Amino acid sequence: MFSLQNKTAIITGGGSGIGKAIAVLFAQQGATVHIIELDEKAASETINEISGSAAYHICNISDQKQVVDIFNSIGKIDILVNNAGIAHIGKADTTCEADFDRVMNVNVKGAYNGLFAAIPLIKANGGGVILNTASIAASVGITDRFAYSTSKGAIFTMTLSVARDYIHDNIRCNSISPARVHTPFVDGFIAKNYPGQEAEIFEKLSKSQPIGRMAKPEEVAALALYLCSDEAGFITGCDYPIDGGFIKINN
Repeated sequence: MFSLQNKTAIITGGGSGIGKAIAVLFAQQGATVHIIELDEKAASETINEISGSAAYHICNISDQKQVVDIFNSIGKIDILVNNAGIAHIGKADTTCEADFDRVMNVNVKGAYNGLFAAIPLIKANGGGVILNTASIAASVGITDRFAYSTSKGAIFTMTLSVARDYIHDNIRCNSISPARVHTPFVDGFIAKNYPGQEAEIFEKLSKSQPIGRMAKPEEVAALALYLCSDEAGFITGCDYPIDGGFIKINN
């Protein structure tokens, strides 16, 4: 079950965190994996960890021409994972225009560019799967995450639109909504903003999930694998929280 043999998968932001875990797992399951990254060092390190067919492409996903050119060079696409994204801390009145634009350009326009480039190729291939990385921030209020939450709300509704528009082209589109996931980004964020309090803040953030810990990137990757596999062939237009009970269970 959950084989991706003879499938080609593009994973944006595949150099670290959730994207890296997805890239490694998809390759293990037989997919030819193409990582789209801005950070060449991270992309190269991920490729070195993959046992299987894989390549990376350095790309600014907010630049549509770059994205289209790279996707066209790949040609055959069965799976697109729109995962690349950035975070931002701030409320509506403390988020400057430049930061808001930066988050929208990467998180929203980047995902749109991936869709714009991939859908014609997936259609030409007879169909396929698109998976977008949203967030619990699309469903519940998260303190000081105005721009980020706005962008992930867009990803959620983008998913519904694509699922509706391309259902008769044999294209499925779903999204996943993680809560906090323990990635190098989290460790770096804590170290930068709470020097000397790393252990205390990590524990606090972990326990903000009712289950009492952060997710592992590999757990999110396992959900992504299911949704991109043939076993999930009857699923489209859905968002899947992977949140340790955050949305539905009170602390």
